[in-house]
Amino acid sequence: MSPSPRSLLAPLLLATCVSAQSTAISRAETALTTLQTWYNPSTGMWNTCGWWNGANCMTVLADLALVDDSESVNNTVKGVFANTFSVGPVSNPYPDRNNDSYYSSAVQSKRRSVDATQWIDGSYDDDAWWGLAWIAAYDVTGIEDYLNLAAGIFDHLSQAWPSKCGNGGIDSDFTHVYVNAITNELFFSLAAHLANRASDRDYYVDWARRQWTWFKDSGMINSNNTINDGLSSDCKNNGGAIWSYNQAVVLGGLAELDRAVSNESYVDAAAKLAKASIAYLADDNDVIHESCEPDSCDSNETQFKGIFIRNLKLLHSVAPNDAYAKVINASANSIWQNDRNAQNQLGVDWAGPVSQVDASTHSSAMDALVAAIGI
Repeated sequence: MSPSPRSLLAPLLLATCVSAQSTAISRAETALTTLQTWYNPSTGMWNTCGWWNGANCMTVLADLALVDDSESVNNTVKGVFANTFSVGPVSNPYPDRNNDSYYSSAVQSKRRSVDATQWIDGSYDDDAWWGLAWIAAYDVTGIEDYLNLAAGIFDHLSQAWPSKCGNGGIDSDFTHVYVNAITNELFFSLAAHLANRASDRDYYVDWARRQWTWFKDSGMINSNNTINDGLSSDCKNNGGAIWSYNQAVVLGGLAELDRAVSNESYVDAAAKLAKASIAYLADDNDVIHESCEPDSCDSNETQFKGIFIRNLKLLHSVAPNDAYAKVINASANSIWQNDRNAQNQLGVDWAGPVSQVDASTHSSAMDALVAAIGI
């Protein structure tokens, strides 16, 4: 009996998948080597980018280690975690903003094994980025101090609840002037991540549910299912820019909350937001762009797109969707082919040509290369 066409095709498909996986890993490892040329062991940060960007640099390292079993990669990544944990606070731009005068004292902080005050600076979004980064480090290493640090950061942020709008959420920083999307998405995502890792699961599930309920009703999600930058002084949608990271972090939070409680309504909401975001942010080749490209992005905006892809991949891991995979792969392939210079540095415009390059643009693009592994 001659073999069926399907049986002949199977080994070819397997070989193609293995080859694609190998290519994706090789690209990400190359990007890691280049990113580490910016790493400064004395500060625990990456030269050319800022404090909160450093948290995202660390997160992409963790994400790579979770999908790449290379001993070299894991040794590098774990070494960065240990060093940054030790010396990183010297880079905190506002270390004096770490006491109750910059956070409400309405909730008593729990006693933790790690002093989280070294990692907070009165900008509540900065704080939450570091919380998520240390959760990512915990996922790789299982080191409890990393998880306790993230939980300690959450403790301080929870003291800032509620914001001045709608009896919920938190303000963007200690001045309590602006209620924005990213800070509230981060607070939500941090709670949802902790719900799947910390011992007091129900406590964090409750926080995540309350924060999501407040956020979805806040008015920041517009009629097109994209998310504006924040709320006006009278607590209405301010019509601010549709930045990619504002479309992103909520997706990861909803994916983590679904993992915690298995409620389809969360991934359904995430899918609606993700598809609207892709329609807004992707070009005809399915590559993600920021409105400030190619030459007007500041040192914050250069980080945004990688955050979008990272959280889209997290949603894809819970609720796979071909539309998500297409964008991730298209962005990763375009970065490698069109947005990489001779030094393997990755720029801000993923469709190319390479222009602005630093640790922020590079780590952001590396997020897409890492996300493409296993797609």
